[in-house]
Amino acid sequence: MVAGLVVSVILAVSGGFGSDTMAILPRLAFWLALTTAGVTLGVLAAGVLVPPSWFDDRRWVAGGLVVATLSLPMTGLVVLGNHVVSHRPLSLGYAWDVFPSTLLTTAAMTALAMLMRRREPAQTHAAALGAPPPKFLDRLPTRLAGADLWAVEAEDHYLRLHTSLGQDLILMRLGDAVAELEGIEGARTHRSWWVAKAAVTGVERADGRATLTLVDGAQAPVSRAYAKALREAGWL
Repeated sequence: MVAGLVVSVILAVSGGFGSDTMAILPRLAFWLALTTAGVTLGVLAAGVLVPPSWFDDRRWVAGGLVVATLSLPMTGLVVLGNHVVSHRPLSLGYAWDVFPSTLLTTAAMTALAMLMRRREPAQTHAAALGAPPPKFLDRLPTRLAGADLWAVEAEDHYLRLHTSLGQDLILMRLGDAVAELEGIEGARTHRSWWVAKAAVTGVERADGRATLTLVDGAQAPVSRAYAKALREAGWL
């Protein structure tokens, strides 16, 4: 919503899309209404079209999909709004003139929202008594069956599994894996790492960044995007 407010003020002050025929307060109200509609449509589009894991693993792909989805309906809203308040023509020619600016504005709002979005640590929780084991454990290779899972590390399109019986690779996205790790107390510490809390033996700090030392000696980085939430959760 903050991104929409920023863009509304810029468009109101600049008189964007020919809205300079209005007084400043009605102009600001006009753009607040349109950007609120845009934010609402963006949230709906993101919820329906974009897998949640993409906002961490493929955030700019997710943003591009939202922009592509919103550009046409937002162009229609701008044309209709300007027709109502400024008597601009309802025509394909006017819509075509407006579309490039609407596309750029939608892209700017989406990019600003992505940059301001706080990444959550995607914590997973211990299973309740009697609950079935986490679904992700069924994906462990045969030689790791029954092992304690200590960490999952993304490597290109694969995941490296750190376990009590050694390491191995499986083909999967980390965001999808975290969704299946519910039932093990852990958290995402970095865009490329999920760590089981029981596997952490120490925390090292250098150059303003934290690194978790795991029971197998692996070093799991903690990115700034996740550090505050992890600190609040008692990890650091």
